[in-house]
Amino acid sequence: MKLTLKVDLGDGPMFVTTNLYTIVAWERKFKTKASAMSQGIGMEDLAYMAHTALLQNGIACPVVLDDFIKKLVTLEVTEQMSENPTVETPTDLD
Repeated sequence: MKLTLKVDLGDGPMFVTTNLYTIVAWERKFKTKASAMSQGIGMEDLAYMAHTALLQNGIACPVVLDDFIKKLVTLEVTEQMSENPTVETPTDLD
């Protein structure tokens, strides 16, 4: 699962996309499974994923998660993509 997150630390919005590393790091930190996201996800979860993805991509942000959260002006999911999207299969309906 990939999430595109809109993050604003006060300098204007930027977009970051999670990847497998981000999701696995989240699972380890919060001792949960990615499938649990279907039950709902908290703001701390989103902040952790955004923080991890920004650091992984070399984008400057506070190193400590709590300091990162303190600076957040906006944090929202803009897109959710499946890692294995279903491909439409053509059918002959004649």
